[in-house]
Amino acid sequence: MRSFCLSIILACLTLTLPAQVSVETKIDPVELFIGEQAHLTLSVTMKKGQQAQFPDYQYTQPLTPGVEVLEMKDGDTLHLDNDMVKVSRQYTITSFDDTLYYLPPMKVKVDGKEYESKNLALKVLTIEVDTLHPNQFFPPKGVQNNPFQWSDWSLLFWLSVLMVLLTALVYYLYIRLRDNKPVISRIRIIRHLLPHQKAMMTIQRIKSDNIEISGDQKEFYTRLTDTLRTYLEERFGIQAMEMTSGEIIEQLKQEEDQTKIAELRELLETADLVKFAKHSAMLNERDRNLASVVEFIETTKREDMPTIEKIQPQLTDSEKRTKRSRIILITLITVGGLAALGLLAYVLWQVSLLLI
Repeated sequence: MRSFCLSIILACLTLTLPAQVSVETKIDPVELFIGEQAHLTLSVTMKKGQQAQFPDYQYTQPLTPGVEVLEMKDGDTLHLDNDMVKVSRQYTITSFDDTLYYLPPMKVKVDGKEYESKNLALKVLTIEVDTLHPNQFFPPKGVQNNPFQWSDWSLLFWLSVLMVLLTALVYYLYIRLRDNKPVISRIRIIRHLLPHQKAMMTIQRIKSDNIEISGDQKEFYTRLTDTLRTYLEERFGIQAMEMTSGEIIEQLKQEEDQTKIAELRELLETADLVKFAKHSAMLNERDRNLASVVEFIETTKREDMPTIEKIQPQLTDSEKRTKRSRIILITLITVGGLAALGLLAYVLWQVSLLLI
């Protein structure tokens, strides 16, 4: 019974002791030819939270005389039971002398305390050379081209075929677009003279033609009243060309004072008599009528009226369908062209990678 209790106590004490630090090394392979490389792995098992300091070597620095270190690379950290971790580092080594090398223990510091690994052995072999037949030695071969493999080029081939088909389709659509009659809806901008400017220019032409002093009174009053009616339409917005003289006077009563209306009534009545009753007006009467029109225009003119007119043409249903078809063709040509260019760039890039 006493021995059993002592065993339990010893086991408990063993479990409560701090974990020991262990350092391990292994090499793979243990034999190699001259110039080949081997990997030496240095591992440290320690308590989690402890810091390990591995030995560092410069490039081609000897690990031992005849064995050089080419590269160092940190390995993974493994988490073990009992709150332990295993940290490793890999060293790439090589040698150029054929012999059996003794690799001394490698030293690792854990929290400032130094620990050593076990020693290792590395055997370096030489390549047997037949010195009795020197004529069988051949110089180094040049750089060899990789053999052609369809799997490397198949994707690029089919992408090239697709690019050619897209290019042909884009060209066909372009021909269709070019041969169709274009339907373009353009907004026309028309600049107009102000109503009073247009009327005064017409009156100046009447004066320059000397109609008021010639014998053709009907032409004079026709052109003068047409000028007045056109001015009334453009200035006041009334349909004076389709109205009778009485209707024009009634409409103007809402716009202007009675003095001016009376002068226009006299002009319109005189013009009606000349045109329809073969009335012959006196020369001073014609001058007075012309002056009354000029005065009416000058007193009623507006300088702030718009002089620019935008005309939006209306397309027929067939023209709208044609225009819609052209927009679709232009979109397809643009998308197809960009896709073909993208495929061309990708194929050239991949070919350049394969030829390098």
